[in-house]
Amino acid sequence: MLLYELFNDVNFECNNIDGAQNNCRFKMTVTINEKKFDGTGPSKKLAKNAAAKAALASLCNISYSPMVVPQKNVPLPIDDKSSSMELPQIHADTIGRLVLEKFMEVIKGQEAYSRRKVLAGIVMTENMNFCEAKVISVSTGTKCVSGEHMSVNGAVLNDSHAEIVSRRCLLKYLYAQLDLQCNQATAYQSIFVRNTDGQYPYKLKSGVHFHLYINTAPCGDARIFSPHENDTGVDKHPNRKARGQLRTKIESGEGTIPVKSSDGIQTWDGVLQGQRLLTMSCSDKIARWNIVGIQGSLLSSIIEPVYLHSIVLGSLLHPEHMYRAVCGRIEKSIQGLPPPYHLNKPRLALVTSAEPRNQAKAPNFGINWTIGDTELEVVNSLTGRTIGGQVSRITKQAFFVKYGFLMKNLPGIPIRKVTTDYGQTKANVKDYQTAKLELFSAFKREDLGSWLKKPIEQDEFGLVE
Repeated sequence: MLLYELFNDVNFECNNIDGAQNNCRFKMTVTINEKKFDGTGPSKKLAKNAAAKAALASLCNISYSPMVVPQKNVPLPIDDKSSSMELPQIHADTIGRLVLEKFMEVIKGQEAYSRRKVLAGIVMTENMNFCEAKVISVSTGTKCVSGEHMSVNGAVLNDSHAEIVSRRCLLKYLYAQLDLQCNQATAYQSIFVRNTDGQYPYKLKSGVHFHLYINTAPCGDARIFSPHENDTGVDKHPNRKARGQLRTKIESGEGTIPVKSSDGIQTWDGVLQGQRLLTMSCSDKIARWNIVGIQGSLLSSIIEPVYLHSIVLGSLLHPEHMYRAVCGRIEKSIQGLPPPYHLNKPRLALVTSAEPRNQAKAPNFGINWTIGDTELEVVNSLTGRTIGGQVSRITKQAFFVKYGFLMKNLPGIPIRKVTTDYGQTKANVKDYQTAKLELFSAFKREDLGSWLKKPIEQDEFGLVE
């Protein structure tokens, strides 16, 4: 109605219908003054609605995002740069569209592996120029490795949840970008520059931002709410015990359970005897990235911490729960972080064409693709290896080898030789470890539980010469 009121040249047409995985999707395109806007939905009416919202967001800057509902007494933060935690709707829709398109492109020829519940991806922009945004990674998956397949030499993927895999793909990309710095002829192509003033040899070029897309709220704290109750946006039970708790995924199951401090330490032999291997939920891991960065501890000896600029969801974005899960629950208690580590507060947004709830059973595989890869990799989530039984290209082992190469060849690295095992090498990165321990303490101070670590034997492997 609003669109017809504001514009007199409005034409809707129904394009194609893709009925992937028994949920039918309609696509509507609206043309206004020769500009086209798309919307998809489970019915023509909803698809039309989504297309109209996309047009209004672009042409009139009218947003239907849940982030901009006038919310009373919700302490959404205000920082100097902007008074809003929201990513502009048109940017959010671009990020969602790019990841979906890239997924369709890389899955071509391997449609058997297109079945998915969760799809995630990371998009990179330079100076917030979304016309030239690049998809860095695409992944699917919802399962974790089964305890009997744990590896003592870093050869399996422990966590195959899509957003966790996408971040591992981003790590692979960061290593490749640092590789470019090893050679003077290619150094200028890298997203990193030499850091002249600081303890870190390299840092990101200014203006480079990473945006995470997930087609649904990350498992754990961001998803513990009933989507249809309480539409006012204000949490009626902010002090409910379940709010903010650290939660773990359970081996070979879906969903998460609160961490109980009693089973605080996981042992290798305990897991092999049948204790269920527990992995921290995606909400908790994202909260962790918002303190220690997404670059991981190894790279933290080379580059300044890298943070997500925004998180875009395809469905189930509840602003308050999502904000609490990814950064809000520890913002009051986090302290003493060694600079440049800080609490990052990513912009949040929901795409206009929300993904429908998918009741299909989650498959036991996940796919991953990183920019530069010639083909996608399919991983059996329960064994943590590729479906051909190979070691995945985004395992700890693979990254430790890349790290060893960088330490030998990167200009400006003070200590050349890696003499310790993987776990010890990570432990030697002091500021990163300080920030990580501070994060664990912040959760404890808020009485949200203790971070569960994997058995230490997993990290006691050395560099293969």
